[in-house]
Amino acid sequence: MAWFPIGTLIWNDEQAEALRPIVQAIKAAGATPGIQIAHAGRKASANRPWEGDDHIVDGDARGWETIAPSAIAFGGDLGKVPTEMTKADILRVQQDFVDAAERAGDAGFEWLMLHFAHGYLAQSFFSIHSNQREDEYGGSAENRGRFLLETLAAVRKVWPEDRPLTARFGVIEYDGRDEETLKESIALVSRFGDAGLDAIDVSVGFSTPTAQIPWGPNFLAETAARVHSETGLPTSTSWFISDPEQADALVQSGKTDLVMLGRPMLANPHWPYAAAKTLGVEDPAWATLPAPYAHWLARYRTS
Repeated sequence: MAWFPIGTLIWNDEQAEALRPIVQAIKAAGATPGIQIAHAGRKASANRPWEGDDHIVDGDARGWETIAPSAIAFGGDLGKVPTEMTKADILRVQQDFVDAAERAGDAGFEWLMLHFAHGYLAQSFFSIHSNQREDEYGGSAENRGRFLLETLAAVRKVWPEDRPLTARFGVIEYDGRDEETLKESIALVSRFGDAGLDAIDVSVGFSTPTAQIPWGPNFLAETAARVHSETGLPTSTSWFISDPEQADALVQSGKTDLVMLGRPMLANPHWPYAAAKTLGVEDPAWATLPAPYAHWLARYRTS
């Protein structure tokens, strides 16, 4: 599965056309091209993570004014106060999601993920840490989920039915009200399914810098299992899953249907080959690698 990083741009037709040959190359290599679309909300206009991961200072031509459901800064190094969105802003951004989805489909992408997590705009609408609106987009969990549900429904109308439409959503914040947040999230995810979502990727909200996240191997596994069992939606998850047997056990046990890998693949681009060997897959090289790699590894294997 080939996955474009979130930094890929597709907000105009020229960008989409530039991606087309890359998509074709991915397909020619036998992989499936997917794309994730998002709006960074109050976390936007920031320096790259390895260059500070903080807001670009006022007056720097690289920066821009940020928007969010309420005029509340994230905090920490991301201290810029966003402009509270009007209803016109909400409609405009939802249309931007639709337009991006249409461009992605036209360019040949075969899997679309909506990024509704990590303190970005959609998550900000759902989180009590960033949404203090008093209209139909704030207050109750149903209202706070409205932007996400409307955006999903609008994208579903234009995204081809024969291609997966999924979302990454922060179902828990680790802020002291985890059970309440999780119940609200599961109710919303169930409505995602009713609106045509094909699968949900379970992640963390990252809506407050004071969250007490229990970092460790597999730490979201039980949460993903609960989302899966209570919504019936196919589920994936990630975060500190790097051991092949660990990943396989999650799927085999039914806790999740799919494991998403990020850092393990950065550390070892041939992680699938190593995993196949570890798990005893027959002809692991041919099962996971391009033919030129597989030929030599299979012919002259030493273990």
